[in-house]
Amino acid sequence: MRKFFALSFLALYVFTSTEFHEIMKLPNLVSHYNEHKEENKDMSLWKFLCIHYAHGDVMDGDRDKDMKLPYKSIDCHSSTLVVTLPPTHQFEFQNNVNFHEEKEQNSYYKNSSYSDNFISIWQPPKIG
Repeated sequence: MRKFFALSFLALYVFTSTEFHEIMKLPNLVSHYNEHKEENKDMSLWKFLCIHYAHGDVMDGDRDKDMKLPYKSIDCHSSTLVVTLPPTHQFEFQNNVNFHEEKEQNSYYKNSSYSDNFISIWQPPKIG
C-alpha cells in the first residue's frame, strides 16, 4: 500500500511540475535505453541516465536520438497574445476637494477620561 501511495505522489509531482511535451518524450527514453541495452547487456538504467544526462552534451553517433530525450533540448513553445481595445469612456476629474478642512475630534478619544497619574508613568526618564 505504501508503494502505491509513493508512486501516486511521484506521478502527481511529475505531472504537475513537468511540462507536458517533456512527458511525451518518455517513450523515446525507453526505446533509446532498449537500443543501448541490446548493444551492451551490462547497461543498467542508472548508467544509461549518467551517460546521457550527467556528462554534459556528448557528441556521438546517435546524437540526433539523444536530443529527442526528455530535457536534452530546449523546446519552449509559448506565445503571448496582447489585445488592446480603444477606450470607450472618457473620464473627467474635478478638483473640488478641500484638503484643509478642520474636523472635530471625537470625544471618545480625549484624554479627559484618563487620570493624570497614569499619564506620568509613560513619560521618558528625566536626567536631573
